[in-house]
Amino acid sequence: MANIKSAIKRAKQNEVRRLRNSSFKSKMKTQIKKCLQAIEKKDLEKANVVFKDAEKTIDKVAAKGIIHKNTAARKKSNLAKKLNIIKKELEKNKETQNNSQNST
Repeated sequence: MANIKSAIKRAKQNEVRRLRNSSFKSKMKTQIKKCLQAIEKKDLEKANVVFKDAEKTIDKVAAKGIIHKNTAARKKSNLAKKLNIIKKELEKNKETQNNSQNST
């Protein structure tokens, strides 16, 4: 531990900030996991809602400087890409169902 008063104060501040940052990172990771789970289950409505929450959380964490803005953009992009794949799959399934019903 430091002997100088200002160094002691800085150590305390760094510890508080480290804990706060880890809390925000944990919240962000949880939101991302929830979004990925909804996408895996192909629950489009829930996935859209959770994606918006995850996107908001990622933006907040990046704004606070906890993660780099490019990292935030990459995480959001990956989630959006996976969500769009599911949307296309579901649309394709609806089209094939409609075509099979119309042909009979």
